[in-house]
Amino acid sequence: MSDERCYCERRVSELAIAYLGLGSNLGERDENLCQALTMLSQKVKVERISSVYETEPVGYEEQPLFLNLVCRITTDLAPDELLHLAKEIETAMGRVPSFPGAPRIIDIDILFYDNKIRETPNLTIPHPRLKDRAFVLIPLAEIAPDLVHPKLGKSIAQLAKDVKGQEGVRKYEGGLDVSDICGRAL
Repeated sequence: MSDERCYCERRVSELAIAYLGLGSNLGERDENLCQALTMLSQKVKVERISSVYETEPVGYEEQPLFLNLVCRITTDLAPDELLHLAKEIETAMGRVPSFPGAPRIIDIDILFYDNKIRETPNLTIPHPRLKDRAFVLIPLAEIAPDLVHPKLGKSIAQLAKDVKGQEGVRKYEGGLDVSDICGRAL
């Protein structure tokens, strides 16, 4: 029994806190977010979810509006494993590779993973365009205003206050409530 306790203590200390950004602008956008959260919750613990925001597309603008949210998770997955999980969920939900900024059924981005800074060909943490994305910073500031960007040394609240494009981010009034997502997904 003491071996089991040691294993559990070791495992708990290996849990990481990560923040994920989710977005959808094709099909039933709210259901896509719910399905992605449900699938995520089978492999990680989803602890907090921001409100849902309807947002203007960035980059390629000739496409439907997005629904976006941010969630805080705890996980024992390494960053590459978490990325693999995100890509698996996107594929399972029907996302197909396309051009950058293209419309999509679901998009799952790793925004932060603990306080780590990582730059590899496949994964950059913190997310490299985070500081320029109002559609990420506004929901992230809702659930983690005091989180400090490890490269920039600024809080998420400060980054959200200073980001351009805030006018294109509005709380979603389409009947989807975060508690609905939580109730069904978690």
